[in-house]
Amino acid sequence: MEYDVVIVGAGPSGLSAAIRLKQLNSDITVCVVEKGSEVGAHILSGAVFEPRALDELFPDWKERGAPLHTAVTKDNFFLYTGAKSAIKLPNFMIPKPTHNDGNYIVSMGTVCRWLAEQAEMLEVDVYPGFAASEVVFNEDGSVKGIATGDMGIGHDGEQKASYAQGMELHAKYTLFSEGCRGHLGKQLIGHFHLDKDSDPQHYGLGIKEIWEIPAEQHQEGLVVHGLGWPLNESSSGGGAFLYHAEKNQVYIGLIADLNYSNPYMSPFEEFQRWKHHPETLKYLKGGSRLTYGARAIIKGGLNSLPKMNFPGGLLIGCDAGTLNSVKIKGNHTAMKSGMIAAETIVEAMKLGAGAPTDLTDYDTNFKASWLYEELYKSRNFSGWMHTFPMLIGSAFVWIEQNIFGGKIPFTLRDTLPDHEAMKPAADCKKINYAKPDNVISFDKASSVFMSNTNHEEDQPCHLTLKDADLPIAYNLAMFDEPAQRYCPAGVYEVVENEDGSNRFQINAQNCVHCKTCDIKEPSQNINWIVPEGAGGPNYPNM
Repeated sequence: MEYDVVIVGAGPSGLSAAIRLKQLNSDITVCVVEKGSEVGAHILSGAVFEPRALDELFPDWKERGAPLHTAVTKDNFFLYTGAKSAIKLPNFMIPKPTHNDGNYIVSMGTVCRWLAEQAEMLEVDVYPGFAASEVVFNEDGSVKGIATGDMGIGHDGEQKASYAQGMELHAKYTLFSEGCRGHLGKQLIGHFHLDKDSDPQHYGLGIKEIWEIPAEQHQEGLVVHGLGWPLNESSSGGGAFLYHAEKNQVYIGLIADLNYSNPYMSPFEEFQRWKHHPETLKYLKGGSRLTYGARAIIKGGLNSLPKMNFPGGLLIGCDAGTLNSVKIKGNHTAMKSGMIAAETIVEAMKLGAGAPTDLTDYDTNFKASWLYEELYKSRNFSGWMHTFPMLIGSAFVWIEQNIFGGKIPFTLRDTLPDHEAMKPAADCKKINYAKPDNVISFDKASSVFMSNTNHEEDQPCHLTLKDADLPIAYNLAMFDEPAQRYCPAGVYEVVENEDGSNRFQINAQNCVHCKTCDIKEPSQNINWIVPEGAGGPNYPNM
């Protein structure tokens, strides 16, 4: 199928690009493919939403019924000093960009469904349930489009009775908006060496639950963030959040920086611990858990941002890494990157046959936008937080943002890739986590069940090993195989055989598509590829 523009991923950046293209030129043909079973099924975000980009995309978004219903009414920030103690920090001690005046607590899955409706009203073709499995190239090496994966392939690689061949989607320009650590985006960065002038990218793992709590414990519009315990006990970075949404619901979660060094650390278990802290428990007690999910977060910022244009297309949103880590927000920046992409394409296509293959003007337009200004001001965040202890790093962030307005006259580099930060197990303290009480804390199996995750079982494993022997031969001996702990879905296990030997077991059916294994695996031995379309989690409103 031929289109003017093909967009991979129906997240905030991809849908904003599609909408902006049609707003500027309704004759441009646009297609969006989405690997989730429906738009929003794979979207997971906190989320406190800054409406700046939405104001530009749809100035009348309120009249159009955009699902932004809960304005932030109060910001609380805590330093968790122990399992039972915390200090509430006064607002003046919080970096200015972190404040949430004028923002909204939202479900980004619901927002993306609404954006998809707006796109379809503008005659954008949106195809959920189709996973873009490979990049298609022209003879001159430029990107021609993408191919969706075949359906109905058995685990043995043979065609089943249900076999359906994938299709190629060709375009003048292809936009890759797959989200953090996109399968095709990663390939394009390597193929075109887009990151040769960038610092290594940095990531976190976000784990989130939605709870319904008693009305008397609910404060609609309250936003709570916190640093410190329990992550600081393993010298790990990150933080926690608790957002009071509408209908007596709270969105709670923990973000663990993936540059942690102790292989015994489990982000999932740290999240379970945090829920028992009195400052969290006072809201959850008597409530019920509604859903669970996890997703990696790309947070290296401007210093780690790859070149976003290449012959035949662009990387946008979190496929490139446009999140503002000081604000702890990436949705408005993803939307803006997609809008800049659309504006650049429309101007290029005005040249007709003379339109450039490589959209080099994107970089110029990006650097002239408020998006670049935001990312420039927050460029040192990872450097501060990864170079210094948490309290010292946080103090430097405050000084840079509140005294220098983000324009401190130097740039702090952070050059150690997250996967190289792991220390040998022999050099680290083993962490023994308490069993869940199944009231506030839970195990991975019951959590994955609540994510509605499902894959066609008889299909090739989408979690591929470059060296099938390495997990047991090296990772188990050196790191006590950290995959069994960093995965928040229980995908990876070390199982003892009858003869006493060990084997590495992959439960791909459990995968929630968080991409942590692709990022944190110390030997970079795990390569995440797309499974059959519509597989994975089915989040209702994450």
